[in-house]
Amino acid sequence: MTSDLITRFHFHNQKSTKGYTIKYRPRIVIHVEFFLVKKDALKKEKELKSGKGHDWIQKSILPNY
Repeated sequence: MTSDLITRFHFHNQKSTKGYTIKYRPRIVIHVEFFLVKKDALKKEKELKSGKGHDWIQKSILPNY
């Protein structure tokens, strides 16, 4: 979740120096959702990071790429 996708994306692909992010470069954006309320965005992020969310990503998003 971020309020500035461009900066976050640049950081993950260029500036990050350790951890999960650096192992899987380059990152690409394949799905974006917008929320008016931060609480709703955090809820969706938590959902996507769950097993059920991973399954949804595999079935709904990744077959298109």
